[in-house]
Amino acid sequence: MGSILVGTCSWTDSALVAGGWYPPSARGAEGRLRHYAGRFPLVEVDATYYGLPSRRNSALWAERTPPGFVFDVKAFSLLTGHPTRIGSLPAPLRPAGPPNARVRADSLPPTTVDEVWRRFSEALEPLRTAGRLGAVLTQFPPTLRPGPAAEEFVSDCLERAGALGLRTAVEFRDPRWYASERRAGTAALAERHGAALVAVDTARDLPSSVPPVAVATTPELSVVRFHGRSPHWGTGGKEDAYRHRYTKEELTEWVPRIRALAERTGRVHVLFNNCCGDAAVSAAEAMEALLG
Repeated sequence: MGSILVGTCSWTDSALVAGGWYPPSARGAEGRLRHYAGRFPLVEVDATYYGLPSRRNSALWAERTPPGFVFDVKAFSLLTGHPTRIGSLPAPLRPAGPPNARVRADSLPPTTVDEVWRRFSEALEPLRTAGRLGAVLTQFPPTLRPGPAAEEFVSDCLERAGALGLRTAVEFRDPRWYASERRAGTAALAERHGAALVAVDTARDLPSSVPPVAVATTPELSVVRFHGRSPHWGTGGKEDAYRHRYTKEELTEWVPRIRALAERTGRVHVLFNNCCGDAAVSAAEAMEALLG
């Protein structure tokens, strides 16, 4: 059976910092990361979705965490087809327009997208060298609906990441990718590119609800992400869409699925993305106990 690592999708969330989970001794960015890494073996960096990471921060993260600690890193929004602020692009690569205007990758020259991928990968090199880099999460927007053009875009994204030596995990936000008549094709798409198809837990019975499909698509890694079960999933802002405190019964549903993934892959990453306050760390602690 593969190893199972449990963690959360941020250690710097303002609600977590203000919620009292960190002791007074865990001061500043360094203190909080060292405390977190002493409690969990895994974390996801989501700030890299909003802006490109820096090599300096990657080096600091590696220095402040023990051997065996793993960082999954969310891909920069431009790389996965999301509208991206012009001001978040490196200055030499910005198109004309106000900083808060948004662009998509398909509106930019391919050479610009290539350079963004190169800078993203290069910034993560200290984590990779230190053995701390897990998977790059390529999360595609709900506007990306299944079809030939969408598959081509996903393939291009995963091929670019693979050419740079990055292990990937792929998550879709349109539930049709996981529908019963489609899920085999979706899994095959991830498998062709050596990517882990992310299993997700969200609210149930909403138009935007993603089915809890857990299949192993690569022998190295599986990923499960818990977004919470807010009735505002898919419609509200972060505070509403991700606000949920998991019950023991809700977590227990996933234990056999996670263990089944561990039977098929060398490692399973289990990540909690539900806010607010200490809801994510509390759920992660409870899941660790359930998994033994």
